[in-house]
Amino acid sequence: MGKLGIFFAEGCEEIEGLTVVDVLRRAKMEVVSISITKEKMITGSHNIRFETDELYENVDFTEYDGIILPGGMPGTTHLGAHAGVNKQIKVFFESGKLVAAICAAPSVLGAAGILKGKKATCHPGFEEKLTGAIVMAEKVVTDENVITSRGMGTAIDFGLAIVSYYGTNELLEDVKKHLVYA
Repeated sequence: MGKLGIFFAEGCEEIEGLTVVDVLRRAKMEVVSISITKEKMITGSHNIRFETDELYENVDFTEYDGIILPGGMPGTTHLGAHAGVNKQIKVFFESGKLVAAICAAPSVLGAAGILKGKKATCHPGFEEKLTGAIVMAEKVVTDENVITSRGMGTAIDFGLAIVSYYGTNELLEDVKKHLVYA
């Protein structure tokens, strides 16, 4: 199935990150939460504190099959300003590995130049930051190895799209059943 990393920055949208981690772990997928700060403790945009599994500088990204960016403000700004995050986005995309982002975070993908000619979605108001993308208003958009989603209210759909990307339809339906998700 693959090993996935999800980047967390101060001011991230907690639900967009933690819901995705929860959905993927329910699917028995290996997902590692990665702080891009010097601390494992992160404070989200709604002052919810939580601890990540790893620090960015301790991660060997060659062991990973995909990366995920939650949105939120100023978390998205911090992700976009982090040289390492930008490097990994490009490396993963160019090697055909999954790059997924939700809410405002697809703007980081746009700034990195990987959305050119790709269908993508984002939080309303960030569309112009999806440089080169074919902008959609769908909850979740998958275009080859790029998955994007609109925001907090689509976090479960986003997580399920990642499960679908790596898993079987049977696995997807099983996870949905246990989430009591119609």
